[in-house]
Amino acid sequence: MQQPRLFTFSSIHEYHQALVSGTVSCRDAVEYYLERIRRLSHLNAFIQVYAEEALESADRLDGERKAGLTTGKLHGVVVGIKDVLCYKDHPVTASSHILEGFNPLYHATAVEWLLKEGAIILGHLNCDEFAMGSSNENSIYGRVQNALDKDLVAGGSSGGSAVAVQAGLCMVSLGSDTGGSVRQPADFCGVIGLKPGYGRISRYGLIAYASSFDQIGIFGRTIGDIALLLQVISGYDPRDSTCSRQSVPEYPSELTTLPAPSYRIAVLKEALQHPSLDPEIRDQLSGFIGELRLKGHQVEEISFDLLDYIVPAYYILTTAEASSNLSRFDGIRYGQTTHDARAGYPGFYLKTRSEGFGKEVKRRILLGTFVLSSGYYEAYFTRAQQIRKILTDRTRLIFNQFDLILTPTVPTTAFRAGEKISDPVAMYLADIYTGYANLVGIPGISLPLFRHSNGMPFGVQAMTNRFHELSLLQFSYNLMQQYKSYEIPTL
Repeated sequence: MQQPRLFTFSSIHEYHQALVSGTVSCRDAVEYYLERIRRLSHLNAFIQVYAEEALESADRLDGERKAGLTTGKLHGVVVGIKDVLCYKDHPVTASSHILEGFNPLYHATAVEWLLKEGAIILGHLNCDEFAMGSSNENSIYGRVQNALDKDLVAGGSSGGSAVAVQAGLCMVSLGSDTGGSVRQPADFCGVIGLKPGYGRISRYGLIAYASSFDQIGIFGRTIGDIALLLQVISGYDPRDSTCSRQSVPEYPSELTTLPAPSYRIAVLKEALQHPSLDPEIRDQLSGFIGELRLKGHQVEEISFDLLDYIVPAYYILTTAEASSNLSRFDGIRYGQTTHDARAGYPGFYLKTRSEGFGKEVKRRILLGTFVLSSGYYEAYFTRAQQIRKILTDRTRLIFNQFDLILTPTVPTTAFRAGEKISDPVAMYLADIYTGYANLVGIPGISLPLFRHSNGMPFGVQAMTNRFHELSLLQFSYNLMQQYKSYEIPTL
């Protein structure tokens, strides 16, 4: 491969301007990212790189542009996708042995719509097995390294997607978020991570973990890029019965249609006072809240006595759904099968699943089976559903008075690899702030605004009412413009 021309990326808008002016080409961009992936392979973000295809797509797009043909909204945009999203005729494994050798026969709707608008899919990104994890240490491909400190985790489960944007291995990326799997790694890596509201994006072609929680999310370096991708992949899809028919706003053009308004912001008092929250994060967020008031926003701390119910309810309900969803992986129809010829039936089924699933996935399947079992269903599953209903009702009341809810994204900055892997309870507590949005189906975003004295980034989580992604993006855009104490690093 020839040495690529000098290429820098700041935003999709500026990239498109450079394409039009002729100072750069799609091929230049792809070659640049392929070289960075090669040079930074130790980060272990990409598990599959489709180099030849990407270069062919780049050349085709360059030719179409030079011929004066109409270009798509994502013309030449280089995208990485999490290894839970189907890309037709390309391997997808959910970072699990049980799906080794599986090549889907169709695109995920989100991937299909990316391609339709001229995006270039560069490859599949590493993640926790079946999106179950908060550190990207539960992957058959090994853990993803945080580009800011190789000894620290990247966050999970979409760790590869976060690091790919953090380290400049692609322009934007897609992940999935069941309880924080976009926002938490975004926080650990110092990039922007958006989880839209449930039903905004089709889940068709997304390998299911917990179907009433899962949502495809977006990583990027600017709110404008996030808004553009959201517009492209949002909308009704008849192939997903849970997909909403709500109209999709023109997110990019409407980001700046209004001056920075005064927002009514609720801060959950118990979130700032929680004993798991790092004191320095608490202090910086308290100062930040004061600054918001000085900027004219109406900010009020409100009592939220349900915070400690979020993690138990989340893990009871998601594991119950996982035990059902993952029953389809039996080694008979597709994926890995046991090589033990003596297994017989049902030994074949047992051996295949025992060999194919990792420790954390097995733990969650067993927990889900337990809470759904006779004698425990009412005690655990039903009560968790009741908590979910109470949370939803309480959230509705909050949004009757406020535009936004603010919390920390994660209680701590990125922790050391191996520090929590043997203590699942400590690992699960990383979801104490992010799981809320998934339980009630509202959109949430992690904004990288701060840097800890340990050198690592951390952010604030903002949430809005369901299908109010535009308000969330407008607030985030204004905030990122006004509050620049932390700059997203360029590595």
